Amino acid sequence: MRMNGKDEDRDRELGMGRKITRRDFLNGISIAVGTSLLAANSTWLEAFGVPQSPFAPEKDPVYYPPAKTGLRGSHDGSWEVAHDLRDGRNKAWAESVDDGESYDLVVVGAGISGLAAAYFYRKLVGNQARILILDNHDDFGGHATRNEFQAGKRLLLGYGGTQSIEAPGNYGKEAIGLLQELGIDVRRFFKYYDQKLFDSMHLREAVFFDKETFGTDRLVPQKGLHYFGVDFTLENVSLMPIAEAARKDLIRLQHARVDYMPGLTPNQKKNNLIKTSYKDFLLQSVKVHPDVVKVFQSSTHDIYAVGIDAVSAYDCAGEGFPGFKGMNLPKSGEQNPEQDEPYIFHFPDGNASIARMLVRSLVPGALPGHTMEDIVTARANYARLDDASSAVRIRLNSTAVRARHIGDPNPATAKEIEVTYVRGGQAHRVRGANCVLACYNTVIPYLCPEMSAKQKEALAYCVKAPLVYTNVQISNWKAFQKLGISAIYAPGAYFSNVTLDFPVSMGDYHFPSSPDESCLLHLLRTPCEPGLNCKDQYRAGRWELVNTKFETFERQVRDQLGRTLSAGGFDPARDIQAITVNRWPHGYAYEYNALFEPLDRPASERPCVIGRQPFGRIKIANSDADGHAYTNAAIDQGYRAVREIVGA
Repeated sequence: MRMNGKDEDRDRELGMGRKITRRDFLNGISIAVGTSLLAANSTWLEAFGVPQSPFAPEKDPVYYPPAKTGLRGSHDGSWEVAHDLRDGRNKAWAESVDDGESYDLVVVGAGISGLAAAYFYRKLVGNQARILILDNHDDFGGHATRNEFQAGKRLLLGYGGTQSIEAPGNYGKEAIGLLQELGIDVRRFFKYYDQKLFDSMHLREAVFFDKETFGTDRLVPQKGLHYFGVDFTLENVSLMPIAEAARKDLIRLQHARVDYMPGLTPNQKKNNLIKTSYKDFLLQSVKVHPDVVKVFQSSTHDIYAVGIDAVSAYDCAGEGFPGFKGMNLPKSGEQNPEQDEPYIFHFPDGNASIARMLVRSLVPGALPGHTMEDIVTARANYARLDDASSAVRIRLNSTAVRARHIGDPNPATAKEIEVTYVRGGQAHRVRGANCVLACYNTVIPYLCPEMSAKQKEALAYCVKAPLVYTNVQISNWKAFQKLGISAIYAPGAYFSNVTLDFPVSMGDYHFPSSPDESCLLHLLRTPCEPGLNCKDQYRAGRWELVNTKFETFERQVRDQLGRTLSAGGFDPARDIQAITVNRWPHGYAYEYNALFEPLDRPASERPCVIGRQPFGRIKIANSDADGHAYTNAAIDQGYRAVREIVGA
């Protein structure tokens, strides 16, 4: 569809025609070049002493995925083979090449769970163990991905996925032990994370009301805005472009001590609220004006990846949402871990630093340094990841399409497994004494069609939550200083949250603490279809993400930031320097949304527990297998899978 003149004028205002840093190609060489260009470059690559293979982009000296901008996360080239597997378009893979390689352990998935499994296996079996880790992405870390930007000679780091070490005080023995063995002392973040910076500059949170949802564009600074839920003052509410009745209802909702379910016991109220969405609770029990629902609609996106129409009122009560002061509810057995510890345990690149420290431990020469501080600025040497001389090898751009027992047809007595993977359009085969599938649960039934119907059904039950983490490099953050804000909640906008990056400085990395300096903004989008159950919303959101082009994301970034920050002098055409969109159609692990799940299902019958059962020499480890989208869950599941291999 061609744009009309008005749209073209608006695009020019936004800077859509302006050249920004779009490193969709690695210094001019695409990851997906195939064999032809690499073959043409083989002579000068050999001059660098880099061993060649038929398809080895990682051996190219300029190969460096963290510096790429544009569409990242589940980038093009990482998901197509898996979709072909799902859709039965896999006939060509029958003619696979036997690599002639045999390992003690083959791991499918180089995310934190897969890397942790390799770490634990080597720890329990010995450093001589030969391990191959396969991953479909062009970088390791899975959702713990790293985004790098340059501001002159200065390095800026952003997190493209897994954000922080959340509530490390609640980590179990294996997870916290792994961090400690890697050299991560979480207490140091109290020094590295500047908790006073934004307060010292009098920067507050704000709410952006967009004209499409609320009739006008208006930025309303807040005196209090919780990370989960919203806390408004009378002064704030008076500035909101909502009906007068809604303003009164907002104040009543926050301060009135009313029992909206009189006559019920605390446990009866709990069970009722578990099966009532927060939206319905507001409309039917509190009887607020519909504009109040608009204000809160996206406030649950950050943790649940859906709005308040698909989150239970009881869960919202546990997160501190208003409306429950007079309800006399029983205390939840699962407290929000963020209420116990400050949310400060954050590397500048998020938990990508954990993945990088795991790789540094596993593969000699892959990353220099020895500490949690020097890992932040260490540059990975991707040419060392798949080195034949290393006991542990990490093979990127390699999508597993089959994992089967060979020899004895009985998985319980088979002595070896074979894994087939596709790399550069060619299928390859390797063998291993054991295998850990640390990929998404939903792909495992396609990798192992011999599994029982019950186990495959349980694995398919998990529908991961789609989300978009976008990092935007801006020339300075004077507009935020002028407006007196550090974070923005936008209940009706394309991106529900816009925040200045976490103020973390450690080692040789320094947060741009002056508003005159270039910095990163973090924008969150969780594509939803309100009115559907959460799984169907996730499926609809996944379809949207797979079919959204980078140009659309860029236009939305420019439009929303321009409208939100215009009063502070922000010009998207002038001030936006680079954009990295981390697209995760399969994002957070499914966490058994209480609103749609059985209340009386025993823990042993949870689909994640049934799905993760050993399948002969094939074990399963990922956050899906735990039913919680947290780094410690991924680590714990990696440990469990390895213990299933080596014995208790």
